[in-house]
Amino acid sequence: MRRLVTADQMRAIDAATIADHGMPAGVLMENAGAALAEAAEALAGPRGRFFVLCGRGNNGGDGLVAARRLLARERTVFVELVGGAERLDGEPKRNLLALQSAGLGPAQISEEVQAGPGDVVIDALFGTGLSRAPEGAYAEAIARIRAWRAAGAKVVAADIPSGLSSDTGQPFEPCVEADVTTSFGLLKVGQALEPGRSICGETREIDIGIPAIAAQVVTGPAIWLLDEDDARARIPKRRRDAHKGTFGHVLVVAGSWGKTGAAAMTGLGALRSGAGLVTVATRPEALVPVMAHAPELMGVELLANGPLGLGDLNPLLEAADGKSAIVIGPGIPRGEETGKLIGALLEEISIPCVLDADALNAVAARPDALRQAKCPLILTPHPGEMARLTGKSTKEVQHDRVGVARRVAAAHQAVVVLKGASTVIALEDGTVFINPSGNPGMATGGSGDVLSGVLGALLAQGLSPDDAAVAGVFAHGLAGDLAARRTGQLGLIATDLLAGLCEVWVRWGR
Repeated sequence: MRRLVTADQMRAIDAATIADHGMPAGVLMENAGAALAEAAEALAGPRGRFFVLCGRGNNGGDGLVAARRLLARERTVFVELVGGAERLDGEPKRNLLALQSAGLGPAQISEEVQAGPGDVVIDALFGTGLSRAPEGAYAEAIARIRAWRAAGAKVVAADIPSGLSSDTGQPFEPCVEADVTTSFGLLKVGQALEPGRSICGETREIDIGIPAIAAQVVTGPAIWLLDEDDARARIPKRRRDAHKGTFGHVLVVAGSWGKTGAAAMTGLGALRSGAGLVTVATRPEALVPVMAHAPELMGVELLANGPLGLGDLNPLLEAADGKSAIVIGPGIPRGEETGKLIGALLEEISIPCVLDADALNAVAARPDALRQAKCPLILTPHPGEMARLTGKSTKEVQHDRVGVARRVAAAHQAVVVLKGASTVIALEDGTVFINPSGNPGMATGGSGDVLSGVLGALLAQGLSPDDAAVAGVFAHGLAGDLAARRTGQLGLIATDLLAGLCEVWVRWGR
């Protein structure tokens, strides 16, 4: 896994590197500019020109170093200092003087000079600390960068594309879209979250000389970018003397007439993720269609009529007896008493529980139902469900995915899986993981149901909620990536993830 940092944390690490570990600021800037020049030259055509647009801060200083190095390689370089050279100081000013000594003085790039195919634009306008929309000359410069990219030029961003929040991954308007982003030091949170991840293009983590010990200045819960090795390591290999009881029994409370597929996909997701046994509890009219999807599924009838309510409590407690994990929510019939039922159930059971879909919607008006739970919880909301849980708008949730997930995990003492592009996993202690696997083809009905089944199966096999969430989310996304190789993203449907999961387990030797 790789550590992700906020803008404030990166500033603290930079300061500690200079003040406490004896690394001169000029060396850090020289290393950053050298990497920037190398990335730009690799994208350029044989006669490609370089357009370097610099701001007044250290980010602009990195751009000035890159311009000097490209000039030393006898490349054609245009440099513009947006905001004026007179306000430069420190290392950026020193590098401006060095560039001028090399024979190149910054100037307004003429409107007659247009970048196009083979050319490279270096965006060194803003660094990681941007907190509002670019204005004035900076907005105009970003507009030119975007126009040049539309005309065929490549764009390399220094540390972060200008106009992008490095903490949230949300763009201001206007914002540069890059082909390559050179992230100096540690990766930034916004480079792992969408849409920032896409806006950055290919993000390269660049070692500019910051010692690992300098990162210790950052205290508190960390944010990590998940990787496949860590996800795989959390799922143990099977012993040869194992039997079906070894791998647990999942109870799936899901489905209703017209939504039997939700229950079936949850159950099949659990079966395809190693659960020894899976039982689906649902209304009688839904049970036969659910079980018809796979002979391996077992069923329990919830004999009452209509939405799930308090009358279903005792049947569910009986069904949960002897089970290893429970998944509640996909496609359930929801009514006025459903939230009360779930709250009462969570106070009685001790086995780990995954709450998804309409189970989350049902408890949204009863937050005490989660806080009073006696069992370990994994909550798996999509942004709309998270909005209902928190009383925020979906837009507010999406603009602060890490913060919202952290607060809900702490408030309810649960593991929170905030689904979507770059799924966020927040643990009770504030630790966050951002998942890079998965693709837009998974934005189809039923994908979340399969994930709930995966998580339930891993819990039933004895994984902690933390490990189940981390390993399950990555495996689910990887299953979608592998399936998309066969179906394409447009053709991908949720049941394709079941075959994809099998490919994941083969790949992982599990």
